[in-house]
Amino acid sequence: MSAYQEPTHVHSWGILSLAVLCLISGVLTQPARAQVKPPAPPPDVVVFKNGDQLTGTLVRGEGNNVIFKSDIVGEVTISMDKVKELRSNGSFIVLKKDEKVTRTSRQPGSITFADDNATLTHPNGAPETVPQKDLGYIIDSATFNKEVIDNPGIWYGWNGSITGGATVLQSTSFGQTLTAGISLIRAIPTVPFLPPRTRTTFNLLQTYGKLTQPTVPQTNPPTPNAVAKTNIFHTDFEHDKYFSPRMFVYGGLQYDHNYSQGLDFGQIYGVGVGVTAIKDAKQELDLRTDIHYQRQNFTPPTPNEDLIGSSFGEAYTRTLPGKMLFTQSGTFIQSWNNTNAWSAVAAAGLALPVYHRFSLSVSILNNYLNNPAIGFNNNSFQFVSGITYTLH
Repeated sequence: MSAYQEPTHVHSWGILSLAVLCLISGVLTQPARAQVKPPAPPPDVVVFKNGDQLTGTLVRGEGNNVIFKSDIVGEVTISMDKVKELRSNGSFIVLKKDEKVTRTSRQPGSITFADDNATLTHPNGAPETVPQKDLGYIIDSATFNKEVIDNPGIWYGWNGSITGGATVLQSTSFGQTLTAGISLIRAIPTVPFLPPRTRTTFNLLQTYGKLTQPTVPQTNPPTPNAVAKTNIFHTDFEHDKYFSPRMFVYGGLQYDHNYSQGLDFGQIYGVGVGVTAIKDAKQELDLRTDIHYQRQNFTPPTPNEDLIGSSFGEAYTRTLPGKMLFTQSGTFIQSWNNTNAWSAVAAAGLALPVYHRFSLSVSILNNYLNNPAIGFNNNSFQFVSGITYTLH
């Protein structure tokens, strides 16, 4: 009696069924495999000398302090004198005190701190140990590459504000005054804890007004209405290049039109040097001087002027309680080929936050021109109030 043999078509169906089951099993288990996440790295840890511990994330370090972010206490500044041990799994760059920050690539690594020494462990290479007293900056590698190594685009890093105001009069006399201003600044690096590299500023202020006064009582034949106009325009652009944390050279230009002084068009093109005399978390004071070419076009018959001169200026900003911002500046402009053709500008302003990025702003601006057009006053004073929108 012959042995039983399974039909060929049955065997083929079995293989096909097995293949289908394997395919279905792979499809069904794929989402499960996709949902498997790699284990999260352990949190950074700070162990204080009194035995307390804090877990979270090391943000950065500056001098003898580190910025540490914890879910429990938020972002805090910790003095390294109080730290017994610090362990971080992030990717950092360590710069020593008094080390010049250059646009040179650095190898990042994880950082630990113990026995008054910071140790940077690179993925490839020997650990680097820096004594606490020599610590300058601890910077995460992403910030270092973005703010130090990379070349930022022309639109990157701009900050500033836009201001607008209007006054409307409707009575026997009627008219309006419109004011608009733009103030922009671009500081590279954009983070305040790194030494400055470049700074670019742009300012524009336009005040236009027209007041119509009818003749009262009207005469026969009628007397035309008296019309008084105000048209003051100012804009300036400056680029600073720092060669130390406090010293910089700069180039700039300035354009002016002031109807009230008979100045049709004023131009200044110059280069100079400046110093940041005061700088801390609340205030900054810059002093500067330059040498420039100045062109003044006046209302006829006053002759135009071509001048070589120098500017001596200062600019001060201070953050007040309640996030109020006070700004003040002053510039004296002296001509050397015509010492009588000098001028001065002084300004001060206060911005009071009212809602999110909106602030109520008040400012004064005083222009003095020692040689105005014939028949015009030397001095031009403005008081401006309006609403300011801060860009960042």
